[in-house]
Amino acid sequence: VAVTHGGLANYVTTVPGRIGLDRPGRHAVVQAQTTDSGNTLVFASLVTGGELHILHEDTVTDAVAVSRYLTEHRIDYLKGVPSHLAALTAGPEGPAGVLPGKALVLGGEEAPRELVAGLLAAAGEQGVFNHFGPTETTIAVATARLSAESLGSGAVPVGRPVANTRLYALDARLKPVPVGVAGELYVAGAQVARGYVGRPDLTGERFVACPYGDSGERMYRTGDLVRWTGDGRLVFAGRVDE
Repeated sequence: VAVTHGGLANYVTTVPGRIGLDRPGRHAVVQAQTTDSGNTLVFASLVTGGELHILHEDTVTDAVAVSRYLTEHRIDYLKGVPSHLAALTAGPEGPAGVLPGKALVLGGEEAPRELVAGLLAAAGEQGVFNHFGPTETTIAVATARLSAESLGSGAVPVGRPVANTRLYALDARLKPVPVGVAGELYVAGAQVARGYVGRPDLTGERFVACPYGDSGERMYRTGDLVRWTGDGRLVFAGRVDE
């Protein structure tokens, strides 16, 4: 995926403050460097003058080792994929074992309500955030600070769009769907990538003309189903191909 310098600049200057990463601190990366999910902490640590810790591959699969590392190195910020965090919370310390000192960020896949509820119960005043979006939109494009109230009785919210980004829930005719109705998520704005390197066919299929922007503007067709809530938050509702 060919992301742009402008898209990354928009991300690093606007997103860290939305997910509690805007102050210097110690950041721990537990994702493989072949994915872009961990880049949230890589760039946040760079732009805030923080300290970056990249945990060894043998450590990140061991709940006890991860918990010990977070404590001994006084880690402030951690981002994890929900399924990975769920496996780590099965350790002897439970959800508390994956909580850093200041903020925990979830991203990379849908967050189960039960996992989030357990993390929130253990977190107290510490921030727990959801950060949603595909690689084709420069790491992620929606954020939500999670709370027991935001969970309600439904799905975990993925939040609101980041700066200079527009999110559309559209039907098959590219018309906006009503609040509460599931539609396919399209992303437009500063963080949309140029396309797939060497794949003009796939680029043309997924990066399409945006009928709600300036002439020549494109939007990315994610394949995700989402719905808007009454208070302007997005909720993940599955995949188009499911």
